[in-house]
Amino acid sequence: MAHRERLSVVQAYRFALDLTARQERAVLAHAGAARVAHNWALARVKAVMDQRAAERSYGIDEADLTPTQGWSLPALRRAWNQAKPVVAPWWRECSKEAFNTGLDPLARALKNWSDSRSGKRAGRPVGFPRFKSRRRCTPSVRFTTGAIRVEPDRKHVVLPRLGRLKLHESARKLARRLEAATARIVSATVRREGGRWFVAFCVEVDRAARTPEQPHVVVGVDLGVKHLAVLSTGEVEPNPRHLDAAARRLRRLARRVSRRVGPDRRTGRRASRRWERARGQLGRAHARVANLRRDGLHKLTTRLAREYGTILVEDLNVVGMLRNRRLARRIADAGFAELRRQLGYKTSWNGGRLVVADRWYPSSKTCSGCGAVKAKLALSERTYTCTTCGLTLDRDVNAARNLAALAAQASAAGSGPVAGRGADRKTRRAGPVAVKRQPGTATAGKTGTVPPQGGTSDQMLTKAS
Repeated sequence: MAHRERLSVVQAYRFALDLTARQERAVLAHAGAARVAHNWALARVKAVMDQRAAERSYGIDEADLTPTQGWSLPALRRAWNQAKPVVAPWWRECSKEAFNTGLDPLARALKNWSDSRSGKRAGRPVGFPRFKSRRRCTPSVRFTTGAIRVEPDRKHVVLPRLGRLKLHESARKLARRLEAATARIVSATVRREGGRWFVAFCVEVDRAARTPEQPHVVVGVDLGVKHLAVLSTGEVEPNPRHLDAAARRLRRLARRVSRRVGPDRRTGRRASRRWERARGQLGRAHARVANLRRDGLHKLTTRLAREYGTILVEDLNVVGMLRNRRLARRIADAGFAELRRQLGYKTSWNGGRLVVADRWYPSSKTCSGCGAVKAKLALSERTYTCTTCGLTLDRDVNAARNLAALAAQASAAGSGPVAGRGADRKTRRAGPVAVKRQPGTATAGKTGTVPPQGGTSDQMLTKAS
């Protein structure tokens, strides 16, 4: 990173909007057009699939079956353009980008579903796309062509068909880059979250290459529930627990919503205005919790990325941790995945590197002084005491120091030999026991580095991409 003078990245800038009643109706009309196009295209794909399946059951040859409906975005666009005069005679009132907003996610969802069924897509199985409801889906519309710009006063933006929209905050951060010709707007998305409208610009930015304040310093970061992050330097970042702080208000608002007359799809009953008002209050309360959590994580990750040259974190099995019903709510409130995601791109922006330790590396059970590994360590034991060398210190600080020590065994390119350790983790009944394993790392975007049971892993530390 140091040899580069400029670094080209894709970055998002999001600003709150102050829409008039007329502008809000126009945005909702565009979001509704996207939903109509999505539902029509999905219904057409399902109808063709069901028709071909029925014809096969009748013994009709493949050559005589109903022609297939393409799932790619161009194919869905052609089908929609042919049918829109009948399906949506009002189509001229909305921008073409509104219909593309509904068709583009559908094309990607169908491809993901097909790849998941055929085994081309890794991870959990992907379900078939579902229809979008007017009440349940989040209104949004994305613009990729046309007049998209920030006004010189930095308090207004211009979008196709929607015109000049007022911002609730200044867009000077984006405007400065646009004026300096170091940024180019790729797209703009208008979306409603927590009762407020936002516009998010996807921008290609040429960032100046940076160097961390301490480029040769390695820091291990141990994430937890009691403390959000504990650094190998001994610094402790407290866990604010925003969800717990707002739990009382959220419960009261949820009870208020349950006591109002809500919608009923079976009878066609519409929701009362009091229910709509109470639902909006509950949504704003949840949005406030999410904003507070996001703000705290951004401040922490920005400080770490700007200060330290190498950061080591664990590849936590968050999905498995959420199965613990006693800790699931607090684990979800901490935002481990978001913290790691932010560290991934912020370290590259600031000239550092992020190293992800293997999921099965016993950072908490290993003594940071002599390297002895305990067979078991209960979660209630908050102080680590080594029976070999007598070292006594906080278990989270001990884990952070072990993570930092892993980087010393990695080469400058981000890989190198790492000492193995014994593992007797639980396996399915009648299955083999995992033998001695080698701690490796996974890239920032991939997990699941463990080979089939009974095998060994020769993975090394690698630099996160």
